[in-house]
Amino acid sequence: MKKIKEYWKMFSMPAKIAALWLILICSMALLAGIITRYPCYIPSGSSLEPPSFTHIIGTDDLGIDLWAQICYGARTSLTIGFGTALLAGVGGSLFGIFAAYKGGWVDILMMRIVDMMIILPQLPLMIVLGAFLGPNIGNIVVVLALFSWTGIARIVRSKVLSLKQEKYVLAAQSYGASFFYIIKKHFFPSVFPLIMVGMIRLTSRAIVAEASLSFLGLGDPASKSWGMILHHALNFKGIYFTPYWKWWITSPLLAVLSVVIAIAFIGREIEKIINTKK
Repeated sequence: MKKIKEYWKMFSMPAKIAALWLILICSMALLAGIITRYPCYIPSGSSLEPPSFTHIIGTDDLGIDLWAQICYGARTSLTIGFGTALLAGVGGSLFGIFAAYKGGWVDILMMRIVDMMIILPQLPLMIVLGAFLGPNIGNIVVVLALFSWTGIARIVRSKVLSLKQEKYVLAAQSYGASFFYIIKKHFFPSVFPLIMVGMIRLTSRAIVAEASLSFLGLGDPASKSWGMILHHALNFKGIYFTPYWKWWITSPLLAVLSVVIAIAFIGREIEKIINTKK
């Protein structure tokens, strides 16, 4: 808690606004059932109603309230974003720490795996895996995390390579400290800021990637997300020759862009603070 307060005091005004906006979006997702009047799956009005007091940002072609879809879609999009960042962050960090700590042929082999993952064409493979595993939230998180962990692994490995030469780490090893003890006491506190910055970046990338997969029809049709709303809107014939795009496309697109920009501001500010403290 003290760390959060310390970072908040050091944040610039744009970063504070971005953080407040992200908190607002997260609150909107959590309170979706309270702040919406209508369900997000059942029609509650006429088809393609423009924004009004009844439906504040209109309805889609089935008469489903778009405000409800945006609020419930925030749950799905943020779950995928945070879930992917957590899975890729933890997996990539452990991979990088283990590779650096063991060194030798183990490090060489593990880093060749990282290099192989980096050069693979990610989007086509994500499309293939998404189609093979099936469109549900869990599978989407796994597929996105599978192609997102390498950056964190490389950064953490570089840091641990220098840390393991420090006298206090060598002393701990000479006294018989276990690998997990050294990770907990010496490596993790030092690499955590790097992991945090990497996970923040991964969150925004995952939200955009989910929207891309949904746009291609590989999202979970059983759940609402901002990407799925865009997918349905763009599949509506003649969407650009009607005024419907003004609320049907603009609202989920602005939601995605605003969250990605907010996360970018926060990540940049935290990275700046970490570099200042070095």
